[in-house]
Amino acid sequence: MKKILSYIWPTTRRFSSKINGTLEVTYSNGKKVLDTENANYSYGSLQKILEIGLARVTLKNTKNALVLGMGGGSIIKSLRETFEYKKNIVAIEIDPEIIKLAMEEFEISPSENLQIIEGDAFQYVKTSTEKFQLIIIDLFIDIKVPPIFYEKEFCRNTSQLLEKNGFIIFNVGVNLEKKSKNTEKILTNFGSNFKFHIEEKVNGTNTLIIAQKLSA
Repeated sequence: MKKILSYIWPTTRRFSSKINGTLEVTYSNGKKVLDTENANYSYGSLQKILEIGLARVTLKNTKNALVLGMGGGSIIKSLRETFEYKKNIVAIEIDPEIIKLAMEEFEISPSENLQIIEGDAFQYVKTSTEKFQLIIIDLFIDIKVPPIFYEKEFCRNTSQLLEKNGFIIFNVGVNLEKKSKNTEKILTNFGSNFKFHIEEKVNGTNTLIIAQKLSA
């Protein structure tokens, strides 16, 4: 009944987060989305943007994927349903309120092949020794990526968790200029051991870097 009514009367419920401010779950046209005050966080335009990145990588040899910035879990839904990836995912999310909404509103729960970790992505890549064949980086607070995630330490630590021939999808920012300083900084900090592809103005807004770690 709620799904049918959402086509006639869209509803929005608001939740408070110490990290992300006001979070909104909107039920419209039979679909729920998660937003902050200024940005879609999950199940709207962001999901489409990251799916464009996923379409450019090879998942055939991926047995372990890392999601830095889970949000409401739409990228997990994309991996499972659109790209039929059924193997292991480790998802890092710093905001406990978002984890709660992912579980209660979007049916994203820990399972044998999904580990959800409440924590700081910067600290996770600094201390983890687990290896991955795919790393998705989507670390926004509202519409901004904290500058620490553009810096050398984060890029170096992240690259060390990626196996050779593995892929990184990095959601760099919103409405960036062509060849922005942040994009160039990421390319430099990941270094020459990567092959890069840049997608600018994805869905009219976001810049994505798709990077493959070279075998040599």
